[in-house]
This record gives sequence, C-alpha cells and structure tokens, in this order.
Amino acid sequence: MPKSSNSPPKSSSGGRPPQGVKFTRRTSSGRLVNLSRDEDMDMSGESGQNDYINYTVMMPPTPDNQPGTSDNQPGTTRFASESQRQGMNNSDGGGSKMDRRMSILNSSNNKSMLLRSQTQDFDHNRWLFETKGTYGIGNAFWQDDPNSFDDNGMSMSDFMDKPWKPLTRKIQIPGAILSPYRLLIGVRMIVLAFFLSWRVRNPNYDAMWLWGISIVCELWFAFSWLLDVLPKLNPINRSADLVALHDKFDQPSPSNPTGRSDLPSLDVFVSTADPEKEPPLVTANTILSILGVDYPIEKVSCYISDDGGAILTFEAMAEAVKFAEVWVPFCRKHNIEPRNPDAYFSIKKDPTKNKKRPDFVKDRRWMKREYDEFKVRINGLPDVIKKRSKMYNTREEKKEKQLLKEKNGGVIPPDQTIDVPKATWMADGTHWPGTWYNSTADHAKGDHAGILQVMSKVPDHDPVMGYADEKRLDFTGVDIRVPMFAYVSREKRPGYDHNKKAGAMNAMVRASAILSNGPFILNLDCDHYIYNSHALKEGMCFMLDRGGDRVCYIQFPQRFEGIDPSDRYANHNTVFFDGNMRALDGLQGPMYVGTGCMFRRYALYGFEPPRFIEHTGVFGRVKTKINRNPNQARLHVDDDQEPLTSDAEMDLPQKFGNSSMFTDTIPIAEFQARPLADHKSVKNGRPPGALLTPRPPLDAPTVAEAIAVISCWYEDKTEWGDRIGWIYGSVTEDVVTGYRMHNRGWRSIYCITKRDAFRGTAPINLTDRLHQVLRWATGSVEIFFSKNNAIFASRRLKFLQRIAYLNVGIYPFTSIFLVVYVFIPAMSLFSGQFIVQGLDVAFLTYLLLITVSLTLISLLEVRWSGIGLEEWWRNEQFWVIGGTSAHLVAVIQGLLKVIAGIEISFTLTTKSAGDDVDDIYADLYLVKWTSLFIMPLTIIIVNLVALIMGFLRTVYSVIPQWNKFMGSTFFSFWVLSHMYPFAKGLMGRRGRVPTIVYVWSGLLSITIALLWISIDPPTDSGGTGDIQI
Repeated sequence: MPKSSNSPPKSSSGGRPPQGVKFTRRTSSGRLVNLSRDEDMDMSGESGQNDYINYTVMMPPTPDNQPGTSDNQPGTTRFASESQRQGMNNSDGGGSKMDRRMSILNSSNNKSMLLRSQTQDFDHNRWLFETKGTYGIGNAFWQDDPNSFDDNGMSMSDFMDKPWKPLTRKIQIPGAILSPYRLLIGVRMIVLAFFLSWRVRNPNYDAMWLWGISIVCELWFAFSWLLDVLPKLNPINRSADLVALHDKFDQPSPSNPTGRSDLPSLDVFVSTADPEKEPPLVTANTILSILGVDYPIEKVSCYISDDGGAILTFEAMAEAVKFAEVWVPFCRKHNIEPRNPDAYFSIKKDPTKNKKRPDFVKDRRWMKREYDEFKVRINGLPDVIKKRSKMYNTREEKKEKQLLKEKNGGVIPPDQTIDVPKATWMADGTHWPGTWYNSTADHAKGDHAGILQVMSKVPDHDPVMGYADEKRLDFTGVDIRVPMFAYVSREKRPGYDHNKKAGAMNAMVRASAILSNGPFILNLDCDHYIYNSHALKEGMCFMLDRGGDRVCYIQFPQRFEGIDPSDRYANHNTVFFDGNMRALDGLQGPMYVGTGCMFRRYALYGFEPPRFIEHTGVFGRVKTKINRNPNQARLHVDDDQEPLTSDAEMDLPQKFGNSSMFTDTIPIAEFQARPLADHKSVKNGRPPGALLTPRPPLDAPTVAEAIAVISCWYEDKTEWGDRIGWIYGSVTEDVVTGYRMHNRGWRSIYCITKRDAFRGTAPINLTDRLHQVLRWATGSVEIFFSKNNAIFASRRLKFLQRIAYLNVGIYPFTSIFLVVYVFIPAMSLFSGQFIVQGLDVAFLTYLLLITVSLTLISLLEVRWSGIGLEEWWRNEQFWVIGGTSAHLVAVIQGLLKVIAGIEISFTLTTKSAGDDVDDIYADLYLVKWTSLFIMPLTIIIVNLVALIMGFLRTVYSVIPQWNKFMGSTFFSFWVLSHMYPFAKGLMGRRGRVPTIVYVWSGLLSITIALLWISIDPPTDSGGTGDIQI
C-alpha cells in the first residue's frame, strides 16, 4: 500500500474520516465491506485497483473490529476497536486522531501485518501487541480510559469484588451407591413379607410352641428392622466454606471499614459433677482447649457448671486460667493443633512438622516444662486444700479455747466441749461456700449456696499484643488476650428437685444470658475437648447461611480416644454417628446426643422458627409452608422491622421467671443470631456491621443478678424444663430436648468436619460400658411412656423423622424378643425339634435371599457412611450383648417406674484409668461383677451345654439325624459368635484365667449333657419331628 504523506483534512460531520479514505475488510467470499461512516461502497471487481488502493485501509477481521459505526445501526455492539472509538470521540479531534491512526497503519510492521491479513494469514497475538487491541470489558483486562465504553464511573475494582457465595453446600451421595441401596431395601421388604407369610402358613405341628415363639420374634424383628432402615433412605453430606465466612464477616467493607469481626458471640458450656470420677486435670485440659479456640477472642465466653460445688474443681479451674495466659498465646503463635496440652504433648508424630519459626523448639520445650509443673500443681491440690483446711481449723479451735478461758478465768470447764466445724477453707482464709470435705448443713452436695466466679474478665475489644519477656516466651506480635471464663455452681437446697444435668444446664443458660448473652451456645462434657480449633467457625457457617435462621442446633459427631484397637465393645459407635445421624441429616436433622452440639439460644427458649412446614396426608406427602407470624406475612412487613419476639400473647415474666434483666436479653439474642442480609435470598437477616460494638465490662449489679437466676427457687412457677431449655423428666434429657425443637418445626444440621471437631473418652471396661447403655435404654423407655413419644408428635415433624424418634422409644423392647430368640437354638437341641417342619427348598431359599440382601445392604451402607466392615460387625455383636443385658434391665426398670413409681438413680461413669499405669488399656481387662452379666452368661452356658448334648444325642442315636443337628448347631454358633466379646471380657487379661477354670467348665457341661440324656434318652428311630432334607 503506498504511504500517504498528507494528513486527511477535517470534516464537518463529526470528525469522521473524509470520503477519500475508506476502511474495509474482506469477507470469506472475497467481497470488500466498508467500515467507515459512509454508506457501503461496492468494492467488487468493477472498479479499478487505483480507485481504492491509495485510499482504502484493510482492517483485520478481529473480534474488536466488527462492522457497525453508530449506536442506532443494526449490528452495532458495545465493543469496538481502538481506532473506531477514537474516531467517534468528538468532531474537534478528528484530524489528530486520524493522524495517529494513519501513523500506526503506515508502519512497515503493520504493512506486513495487513498484507498477511489480505492473504487470510493473520497473527492475532501480534496484532494485539502492535495495535494495543483490547479484549473488551471485564475483570481480566481493563483499559484506563475514562471514555471507554461510555461507562459511568466504573473501574477495575467494580469487577474485582467477589460475587455472593453461600457458606455451605449439600453434597449428595452418588446415585451409583444410593439407588441400589434403596432398591435392595425394597427387595428385602418384599422378601421378608413373603417369608413371614410362608412361615405363618407352614407351621411345625410337631413343635407348635417352638414355631409360635419363633414366629412372634421374627415378626417383631422385621418391624424393628423397618423402623431402623426407613430413616436411612436419604443420607447426605455437607461441607462448609471457611474462606467465604472470612470474606463476609472478617474483611473490611463499607459497613465494616476497620475489618473487625462481625461474627456473633458464642457461649461454651462445660458440665461436671464429681471431681473423684471426673478428674480435674481432664476438665482443665478441656477448658484450655476452649480458651485457645480460633474464634474472635472478645466474642467467646466459657462457663463450667460444677454441680457438686467442689473446691477441688474450683481451684483447678483457677490454675487452668492462670496457665492459659501462656498456653493460649503459644498456640496462636505456632498454630498448635490440638489445643488441649495433654493431647498435644502426647502426639507420637513429629511435632516440628510444618513449623517454620526458628524459636519453636525452644518455645515448645519451655511450654512442656510449664505444663508438667501445672499437672503437678493440679495433682497436689487435694493435699494442699486438706492441709490448709486443717491449719485454719486448728487456728479456729485455739481461738475458741482462748475465748473460753477468758470467760472462765483462764480455766476450761471439764464439762465444756469445744465445737468447731471442720470447715473447708479457701486460699484467702475464708470458708468455701460450696461442699465441704466434712459435710455439714449448708455445705453438702445437695445443700449449698450458689457460686458464680468470673475468673477471667471480659477481654479488651482491641487486640493486646505481647512482648519479649525473659522469664516467659517472646509473644511479640501475638494477641495475648484470653476469653472470659466463669465458674458456676447453682444453689441446691433440700426439698427441691434439681433435675440433675438438665437443671444445671438451664442454670448456666440463665447466668450466661446475664453475663455475655451469646446468641449461640456450645455444650461439651468435661472429657470432650476441642480437637479442631476451626470447628466452631464451620458450625457457624451453617447457622449464618441463608435459611440458617430455621436451624436450632448443629450436632457434631462424637469421636473417642483411648479405645482399644479392636474396639471390642463398639465404643466408637460409628454405625450410629456416621450412618444413622448422617441419614437423619437428609430429613429434618440429627438427634441431640448430649455433647458436641451448638445451639441457637432463641430456639432453646422454646420459641418457634420463623418459618416451618406442616406435613399432612399419607406419609406426610402434603406440605404446607407456614410463616410464624401470619400478620407479618400478610402485610409483607420486613423481618428486620418486626422482631420475632413481638408476639402479644407471650407473657415473659410467667414463662422465664421474674428477672427483667434476663427477659431483656431475649430479643437481643434473637437479632444477633440472624444471618447476614447480604443477598435477596436471605430471609430474616440482620444488616452487616451490626455486631461491631464492644461488649460492656461486667459490674457488680450484673454479677449479682446472674447469681440470683441460679438460685434453687428461680424456676418455681415457670416453664423451665417443660418448654424452655433442657427438658426435665428423663435421664436422656438430650434426646427429649432435641425432639421438642424438631416438633416445633425447627431443623438441625449434622456437621462432619474433615479434622475431628471434638474428641473425648469412653468407658472401655465391660461393666462401665453396659451401665452406660443401660442409662440410654432406660431413658428411651421413659420417652416411650411419656408425652414425648413420637406417636403424639405434631404435623411439623416429617414422617421419616417421626419414624426415627419412634424407634428411639421402641428399640429397648426388642430385648424381650431377642432374649427369647437366642434360646431357640438351645431349645431345639434339647428337644430334638426345629422351628420348621423340615429344611425344605422354600425355607432355605428364603433364608438365602434374606441373608444375601442384608449383606448387600450392609456393604452399601458401609460405602456411603464411610465406616469399616469390622466396625459394622462389632456393632452387631454389641447389639446382641447389650440387647440381652442392659436393654432388658432397662425395660424392667422403666416398667417399674411407670407402674410402681420407683425412681431409678444412676452414677457417673468413671473417667479415670485402671490401676496399671503402664497400660493405657488397663480398664479393658478389669472384671467388675454386675447383675447385668447374668443373662448373657446364662445364654452362653446354655448354648454350650445344648451343643454338647445335641452332639451326644446324635452320636448315641440308632439312626443319627446329623442334618437336624447341623441346623440347630448353625443357629447356636450364630448366637455364640455374637457373644464372643462378652466372653472375652469375662476372661480378663490374657493368661490370667487359670486353666483349671476351662477344665471345670468342660466337665460341668459334659456332666449336665449326660444327665439330660439319661433323663430323656433318644428314641431308636426318627419321629415325625425329625428334620428331613
């Protein structure tokens, strides 16, 4: 193309190029299309080459250079080439812009580029570089041109803002696992129906009593299996997004310019009752893990409820708070996990992994020494308290003697006795207001004053950075604040029903509302510590996500330490926590299991959710969505303008007690628990930045009011324990409390974190384990005979959720049928009869189909729940052991309580280890006799004797019926295989059972078998009751 030496003259028509210069492009058909503002010219072969070669500029067919020259022409797009935009700016600058355009096009490089474009060989990347072409508008590239794209004040920052993201998401179980699982459940239901029908229609006329017993048991087992498996039809997984939580609540924004945390406050409850069975060192480690949690420090408050009022627990907590002043900053400085010092220093793996600070090894060595000294101080507290009390009591006795001498002229009368109470003294020289070692009136476990001691004050609102200290660690740049901690021991007096743990928890609810009023409450047992410091934030994701205002609590799975590797007694309980609970999360939510649960305080107060669904029709298929406030829904009033506590029918003083300071905290807790209103899909939200104000410091009147609400008379004529807080009337108050919330329309969430959220201990001793199961089963029987039975549930409870709660109350009654059924093999061997007339093809086919379908269902359940096959088998074994011992006793005790009004008392499970300190599994081998052993031991002995007797009967028969013997033997071995862990537990430590015990057992079994054969000798030929194949 010839170069043009003269710049084109200005035009009067808006600065566009003169008509002598045309901008064109070549189409795929070879036709040249005009790109200038003039009308298209026919550039076909009719015109000569000189007509356009000196004046026509060939534009490459790039995405930025498309036909269209004005906003009102068809084909015009928002994106234009740089040359087009410059040509359309204004009429005055047309000439200069044309000069720049022509200078670019006249370069030799662009000439070669244009030549390549005319030959359809175009280098797009080189064109973008040489002509400064752009990609358009977006967050990948932005051109700093105020007139670009005719925008109004837009900049790159407008595109860099992150889009709205949910805090959680639901992860469905793969259809390749779930669909066959559901199909097999349906198939097994059909097979069971046909099998039971066949069993009813084909009785064993030679042994009708045996046939009738087996039929009744099998019908119940089928019903029990349905109650257990139906709620498992819709398991799901969930995940939380901690990055999105950080972006929403902890990042600077127009409503939060300083970037302070906008997360709601959280109160953590820890409960203990007896320092002898719940060692203070274990409780102190749990408290330390809470104080070091990864959550805004000023928004965490920790409370411990000491229901025994023990000075040992009180002083152990004081030592723990003092140690936390160095332990908590150490955890923050080096990102320690877990933040339980005992668990951390017991980790077997390399502690330096992923640690990069050069002073870590020195700091860890110093902290380990400090912790060892802390443990020694805790272990020495009992002796210190007793010596101190003895010293003060001796001093008081001397004072009394001196006063008596002064009154009687320096002589103590012989008939005068000095009566000085043996008090328990605190370190400051005052009487301990709680329980004394030598119990007296006003100082006993069931008779003492209320105690509330704030041991760690409300932390400053601003971070307090540490400094280098020669005597301590270098905490430079580390926030050294510690969350607030308070010791609570409610008042107890004779004549009041204190309602065990549920009453203690409700007292803490009221006291915490006065002191901190966290809208969310996390409750932990004293032996369950925080293993994952980020777990509270993961739980908060579900509470603060859209729809989170309908969530009453977040239940975390229970994980245990110190369990024997084989998990002999199914202490991990993974089938329940990873199977049943995960499946309930797909319905209305998991049950509350007593610990590791984050509550919405507003839901604990007995209020209904802002929205709920009523289920009617067959199986609850008809759903009706209901807003809690009909007037509000009808008037379309915004939730932020109409608080949920504006119900005119609510009489606060009558329901919650006579503390106006407490009732004033209720609407505040409700508002602070709302999700962030940062999206139109979020209902009942709060504005961003509403929780940035600092907490006021505690004053004397506030603490005095908190002490008043933990008095023993406060709950009189209120609804505490009936509708509000933890529900009274059952030893399993946890299940009842969760059921009441679900029954009001709330839902719950199951939060399984990648790293275990909490870890605790479980009794590995057989006796302790059975007593624990006995307490759970007794509570279930109480639920069945109370108004909390799921049969009477409201329409707000989903159908399958109702089935799950119904199973909670019914499962202990299965023990009656189970005990009878496990004796059937022995009865068959003793009597020479069987449950069916003969082992025909139909019976064996049904048995095979039922077994195969159950096996496949179990394998698929193992797949979607993530549990191990051995764990599933251990659970099956202990189901039989517990069902024939603890569950049976629970049914008897429950019936006695309902019929005769006999109350059942339970003792705490000991958390301490066995006598052998060198073996962490010492408790596993301890044999502590209990009446719960009688029935399982009888089952084992009877089945062993029956096997020997059946074998001898068959051998000495004229016509041995080995098929009959093998049929009964199979079922007998099925029973004994389930009883194997129980038998192993009775043997104690391996090698400690003398051999003579086995010899005596064998001789006894053979003697009884021979005696039975002598009394009832076998017949010479098989009778009509013989089993034939």
